[in-house]
Amino acid sequence: MDTLIEVHDMYKIYNPGENEVRALDGVSLSVQKGEFVAIIGHSGSGKSTLMNMLGCLDVPTSGTYILNGRDVSSLSDNELSEVRNNQIGFIFQGFNLIPNLTALENVELPLIYRKVDKSTRKRLAEEALEKVGLKERMKHKPSEMSGGQQQRVAIARAIAAAPPLILADEPTGNLDSKSTQDIMNILDGLNEQGNTIVLITHDDGIAANAKRVVRILDGKIESDITATP
Repeated sequence: MDTLIEVHDMYKIYNPGENEVRALDGVSLSVQKGEFVAIIGHSGSGKSTLMNMLGCLDVPTSGTYILNGRDVSSLSDNELSEVRNNQIGFIFQGFNLIPNLTALENVELPLIYRKVDKSTRKRLAEEALEKVGLKERMKHKPSEMSGGQQQRVAIARAIAAAPPLILADEPTGNLDSKSTQDIMNILDGLNEQGNTIVLITHDDGIAANAKRVVRILDGKIESDITATP
C-alpha cells in the first residue's frame, strides 16, 4: 500500500517559554491509502490539534507533514486552502450545510470551488447522494431533513470529488444511536470501496468501528493498535 499521510516529529506549542502548552509533543504517524483509522482522546488530549494539522487547517510549530507525496507543513494560507479543497473531504459534527440550499446544491458547492463544469458536478453530486441513500431527498433543504440525513448530505459533499482523504471530526456527536450506527455503516462501506478515512472521536464505541485505533494523551501517541482481520 502507498503512504497517504506521513507525520514526523510534529510539535504544536502555544505560549512558548515558561508557561508553554505542548498541544502536540513529538507526534509521528503514518497512514496508508485505504486505511480506516480512528484517533481517540479525551478533551485536551491533543486530538483536535492533530485533526487541524491533518486537515491543513493549521501548521505545526515544528516537524513535517507529507500528504499524498507533498510536504504541506510550511505552506502559505492560500496553498493550504488549495490542498484542503483538492485533497481532503471534511465531515464535521455540526454538518455545516448551507440552510437555503438543497441537498444537491450543498454537495455541488465544493465542486464549484474546484471549477468542475455544471453537468459533471451535478452528476457527481447525484452519485454521491445515491451512495449515502438520499436519492429521494436531493431537492430537500436541511430544515426538511433529520440530523442523520443532514450528516449523510455532509458525507456526500465530502466524497463527491473523490478526495484522497476523508477526515471525519466527531461525525456522530449530534446524532441519536440509530443515526450514529447508520453513519458508521456508511463510513465503513466507503472504506470497503477503497476510501481512506481518518475519524476523530472521544468515544471508544465509535472508535471500535475503525480497523486501527490511535490513542492520544497529553499531545503524545499513547497506543496504536490495528485490529486483526
